[in-house]
Amino acid sequence: MRAATPYLLDNAQPHASRRMQVLARLYDRTTQRALMDAGIQPGWDCLEVGGGGGTIARWMAGQVAPAGSVLCTDIDPRHLGGAALPNLRIERHDIARDALPDARFDLIHARLVLIHIPEREAVLARLVAALKPAGWLLIEDFDVLSMLPDRDVNPFEVTLATADAMRTYMNRGGVDARSGRLLHGRFRALGLRNVNAEGRVLMFDRLNGGTELMRVNFEQIGADLIAAGLLSRQQLDADLARLDDENYAAPSPVMWTVRGQLAAA
Repeated sequence: MRAATPYLLDNAQPHASRRMQVLARLYDRTTQRALMDAGIQPGWDCLEVGGGGGTIARWMAGQVAPAGSVLCTDIDPRHLGGAALPNLRIERHDIARDALPDARFDLIHARLVLIHIPEREAVLARLVAALKPAGWLLIEDFDVLSMLPDRDVNPFEVTLATADAMRTYMNRGGVDARSGRLLHGRFRALGLRNVNAEGRVLMFDRLNGGTELMRVNFEQIGADLIAAGLLSRQQLDADLARLDDENYAAPSPVMWTVRGQLAAA
């Protein structure tokens, strides 16, 4: 069963809010550091694509205040709430279909958005066109293939049938499992300068909340995996139980954080 939007992890599902909260705990500090490294400062006009729960958009609005502004967009902005800040505007927007103004933003950021969009190369070009001269594009995306569990390396790492089935299911739905790793080359091909790429891996477990992210995703699309013939109910239940084991661990996907700058006028 496909989601109501093009995204397989649909914001309309009851699990979405939990997933956004966990992602914020796992990755917001890294995102904030990357935005500071890109030079975010008062007076900048910024775009946050796929704002999710809004934690980064609100943080950005505080950094660019009082004269700067943040436009936060999402294909389904239900979890963003009201703007709440005078310099933060929220809009429903499909980055794969809807236009953006040219040469408008000093900084554009998106986290875990392009991986879900089959038209990701066209979207990247659209984002570059929306930058002001010398503006920065900062994209964070997963590479879910490069750090798979390996018990020969670490006896606590366990391969879960549900995780394997989820990768297959997402690939069939247009997700690019290597999206984050490809960003460096795509930024260079688009003519961006000062390109910097950094990958970060966590060991997902109960302590850092990584297994909670896995649980939310498994619960949200588990029925779809079973319906697709990729998994049995017994396997799903066993894997959900395994996530409660204090000894369970698995490498996270590599979160690639890539920034590049448009040439000055």
